[in-house]
Amino acid sequence: MIGVRGDVCMDLGNGLANGQGKHPLLSFGVISDVQYADIPDGHTSLGVPRYYRHSILVLQRAVKNWNDHKNLNFVINFGDIIDGKCPKDQSLNAVKKVASEFENFHSPVYHMIGNHCLYSFPRDKLLPLLKIPNHGDGRTHAYYDFSPTPGYRFVVLDGYDIKNPNSDKYSPEGLKGVDRRFVKHNGAVGNEQMEWLDNVLKDATNMKQKVQQAKKMLLWNYDQVMDLIQRYDCVKVCLSGHNHQEGYSFDSRGVHHRVLNAASECPPGTNAFGYIDVYDKMLSLVGTDRVKSTGFCFDF
Repeated sequence: MIGVRGDVCMDLGNGLANGQGKHPLLSFGVISDVQYADIPDGHTSLGVPRYYRHSILVLQRAVKNWNDHKNLNFVINFGDIIDGKCPKDQSLNAVKKVASEFENFHSPVYHMIGNHCLYSFPRDKLLPLLKIPNHGDGRTHAYYDFSPTPGYRFVVLDGYDIKNPNSDKYSPEGLKGVDRRFVKHNGAVGNEQMEWLDNVLKDATNMKQKVQQAKKMLLWNYDQVMDLIQRYDCVKVCLSGHNHQEGYSFDSRGVHHRVLNAASECPPGTNAFGYIDVYDKMLSLVGTDRVKSTGFCFDF
């Protein structure tokens, strides 16, 4: 059954996965943090293994899965197409290699940028490689929106509008709670992007569209962004990557927040990707392997 406002439809085995037999309004593939590099496996500063070469195999299997599905309208890549440890003289070829794998998908692919992307490329070089649309003003904005079907709008945010140039801010040592967000691998949404987002959400409200947002981890100015998002009832779900580990929260205004697992942390033979079916009053995330299948219900 369709739940009340804010219900999380965790059990996809009782008709929720297919919207009680209804055809979805649209469907799209999701994957996050491929972080490919042609280097030996490594690990994070906390000792979490990363499988730099295997990650492109995860992507290849994802593209095959999405193409086999046949009914996916598009794919969203949630950032970090290559890893920051990729040797600088290999970065361009690495980005082109991963981008070409995405282009094997039979429908459009929408990319986000991530901190690892910006370790290797300036925006004006990166955005054309990923075919990220500009705003028509010739400037290199990595935030944009699109409406693939009447009634729904997707808003892609750039969490690195403002970056911390001070390298000693990389470590969160001594910082507590949400103050640990002030580190180099996070960033902030700038004033111009905030104004743009406000206008997009106003427009979506006027057009009676439901909004799905894609964003990255915990922004430095997350409180300002959340205050803006929560002014508009049109925002239903916020999806993100960057944190690498699966996470979920449900805020006080009834917005679902979901973090996707990273492809780069899949041991050989495992996967982390999925697709989302969109219905009038719910989204159904159908995950593969390390990505847990989940439904998100809303009735407003």
